[in-house]
Amino acid sequence: MATNIYKSAAQVTVFSTIEKTLSFVYRIILSRAIGAEGMGIYQICLSVFAVFLTAASSGIPVTVSRMIAKQSATGSEMGKHAVVSAGVVCTLAFTVPAAIIIFFGRNLLSFLFPDESSLDIFILLLPGLILTSVYAVMRGTFWGNKQFLPYSIIELAEDSVMVILGSVLIFFASTPTEGAYFATIAVLVSYIFSFIVSVGWYLHKGGKFVNPKKYVRPLLGSAMPITAMRTSTSLLNSVVATFLPALLISACGMTNSEALAVYGAVTGMSLPVLFTPGSLIGSISVVAAPEMSENFYAGRTKKLRSDIEKTLKSSVLIAAVLIPLLFTLGDDIGVLLYDNAFSGAVITSFSFMLLPMSVSMMTTTVLNSMNCEVKTLIYFFAGALAMLACIFALTPAIGIYSYMAGLTASYLITSALNLRLLGKMCRGVRWKKYALLCACAAAAGSLFGKLLSGMTSSILPPAANLFVCGGAVAAFIAVAFFALGLLHANEIKALLLRRRKGGKSRENGKRNEKKAEELS
Repeated sequence: MATNIYKSAAQVTVFSTIEKTLSFVYRIILSRAIGAEGMGIYQICLSVFAVFLTAASSGIPVTVSRMIAKQSATGSEMGKHAVVSAGVVCTLAFTVPAAIIIFFGRNLLSFLFPDESSLDIFILLLPGLILTSVYAVMRGTFWGNKQFLPYSIIELAEDSVMVILGSVLIFFASTPTEGAYFATIAVLVSYIFSFIVSVGWYLHKGGKFVNPKKYVRPLLGSAMPITAMRTSTSLLNSVVATFLPALLISACGMTNSEALAVYGAVTGMSLPVLFTPGSLIGSISVVAAPEMSENFYAGRTKKLRSDIEKTLKSSVLIAAVLIPLLFTLGDDIGVLLYDNAFSGAVITSFSFMLLPMSVSMMTTTVLNSMNCEVKTLIYFFAGALAMLACIFALTPAIGIYSYMAGLTASYLITSALNLRLLGKMCRGVRWKKYALLCACAAAAGSLFGKLLSGMTSSILPPAANLFVCGGAVAAFIAVAFFALGLLHANEIKALLLRRRKGGKSRENGKRNEKKAEELS
């Protein structure tokens, strides 16, 4: 059983990594083709759309998967069909009226967008609200039936459709607004694709739509708290996307195009690079969270403490490795990836945000596995209020950097509150000394990288400077980790030996299987 869990987790992680890499490359293509202003319009429309989508379906997949698993345990195939039908009914009951009201009352939403064309682009996504909410139910069906491979393939295919079609269409755009419009068409087509394929797969595998009456109320009761928490995050992003460009215009004297350009550079170019730890931490969480939850409820305190220490140390280590690299190479990354020097300056200036961000993300996962979802939601609101306060107070003085300062403050507050609660929930967790040493290594690596880059940037082109300084900083960090005792040669040697033995065992197993086949 454990082998199947880890195999499924690895499978989903591999596909997810490919998908995120594809999306990252697409953002580079978009930023170069439609510019920072087009990216700003595109990000605003998607942020507002994400609020409605999250409210419609964010809690449905998890709830559907849990209820399907329960029906599987009792052997009720008809019950599983009824759960899926209930999920479809619930999400359609929200999305269809919402899409109709938004379409005919579009003028009421005009204050959310910088101009009429942005509102028109958002309206284009309304059919996707209905289709992708149904696909969310299908995702829960995949998870509940443990069909992780079809789910992963459809997710990757959906992203591929968007990237391929969007990359073709945007090169026909003559203005940033037209480019955002064409990119949005690609998003809508990808939603249509995933809806058709997922529903087709469900029906192909014997799925049916039956009377869902018995399961509508339990499904809503379980899904609403999850939806409320995730909707808050999307709503916050949408609020920022709405008022921050307007605040830049009024407080900093920017034009509409300038405000959209700097907002697009930060949210569409800099933040995807700075959020790199999220993918790595997410992969760790997939494996660690269920085990920590099991140990917590079983009262295995010693094992739980060990798991928490490992996850916290891994999050700190990820940040400590990436901070010096981004601090040193941020400027070159902005120029090479996006042809935008400002985005690179933001990456460099706020690379140190990665440490509180990584700790905040990991501790939230740990606490949620220990039945502390309500408290982590409260801590999220505390961080969100700090971020909004920073934006309003600092924008007149430092412009768009107020948003990045607010994000940093938010992560500092949530990580501090999470760690405080974690110390009460599980005493004796030892990670502070390790975190301090990692911070020292990151600071030394950043200083070394900046000094080296100062000497090489004037004589090397950005691409060569990225390669030379990146390799040198990576080597410096590795040496620093060994010197501070954060990494040990014996551990790496043991890991390599285990892999080598594992490879030999697999080879011997294959030989034995072949001999058995010959004998039979």
